[in-house]
Amino acid sequence: MTSSNSVVLAIGTKKGLWLARSDDRRNWQISAPHFLMQEIPSIAIDTRRAVPRILVGVRSEHWGPTVAHSDDLGASWIEPEEGSIKFGPQDDAALERIWQIQPAGQHEPDVVWAGCEPISVWKSVDGGEHFELNRGLWDHPHRAEWGAGFGGAAAHTVLPPVEDSQSMLVAMSTGGVYRSEDGGTSWQPRNHGISAYFMPDPQPEFGQCVHKVARDAGSPNTFYAQNHHGVYRSDDNAESWKSIAVGLPADFGFVMLSHPHRAGTAWVIPIKADGERIPPEGKLAVHRTDDGGEHWKRLDTGLPQFEYNVVLRDAAGVDDAETAGVYFGTRGGSVYASADEGENFTEVISHLPDVLCVRAAVVN
Repeated sequence: MTSSNSVVLAIGTKKGLWLARSDDRRNWQISAPHFLMQEIPSIAIDTRRAVPRILVGVRSEHWGPTVAHSDDLGASWIEPEEGSIKFGPQDDAALERIWQIQPAGQHEPDVVWAGCEPISVWKSVDGGEHFELNRGLWDHPHRAEWGAGFGGAAAHTVLPPVEDSQSMLVAMSTGGVYRSEDGGTSWQPRNHGISAYFMPDPQPEFGQCVHKVARDAGSPNTFYAQNHHGVYRSDDNAESWKSIAVGLPADFGFVMLSHPHRAGTAWVIPIKADGERIPPEGKLAVHRTDDGGEHWKRLDTGLPQFEYNVVLRDAAGVDDAETAGVYFGTRGGSVYASADEGENFTEVISHLPDVLCVRAAVVN
């Protein structure tokens, strides 16, 4: 970060969106709530543009879900009159929730992807204002067998192609990891090595409850996955996965983050088990690896001594500074920030509704 830059921190909750700004990632100015009493399960801060665009998945109990965007850092919001994501009459489906909003790479400056419930993936070519259903995934013969995780049927991870590639990844709960080699036209399951202990066949082709996947900064073919019991890495573009859970206090959790610039660095936030969804021993901690999961370091400086609320899959994020900032929020409404990659945390705000999504980015 430079003196002319600041960080925008967007916090989506069960009852609205809060935006925070900081020049040092320690002291924050926090806005009044936006979209008060509406659920915000997904956020993206698109910094590919000259003026950053904030996109939010908004879910109203009355009006349903849509994508709204702001080109002035939250001073005003735009929502398409006819909605941004809509199934057609032939699809026999209604949009329930927008779980993920993911801008593509710099080589596709107007492309934005969305992952939704029911399990589906959508593509926008106008910066996230209007989306088209990805028919390859929607018409996949496996779709009838994909199930719903505890929170719903979620296409929660979309990792778009990097430059000079058409390879992309989608992960869903439940269904597992699927890869496309043609930019989304066709999809194949890629779950070899990921356990589904709760199924009759614990190593099925698909059906795994993958909670989150992140791509390594050093290689477009290296990925990290947090599973429903299991933490994994793939070094061969998701052809196979191996466990990297040794050294963690628990292999259950929802969060998986990777460093924006440095290879081998990722973060998880362990939870004791699916039957006891609390931090191990009620002690909240982030764990970081700097060697691709061979070793893990516990990070809890500045965090509360006891915390029995969990961190949901998208309620954590990293910014794009060279020394990455790490951010997360709990279901108890506390949000924490670290300016030094998790070594030290400070509380940004407390007593919010359930935190569902956290995103941060460096802006001018």
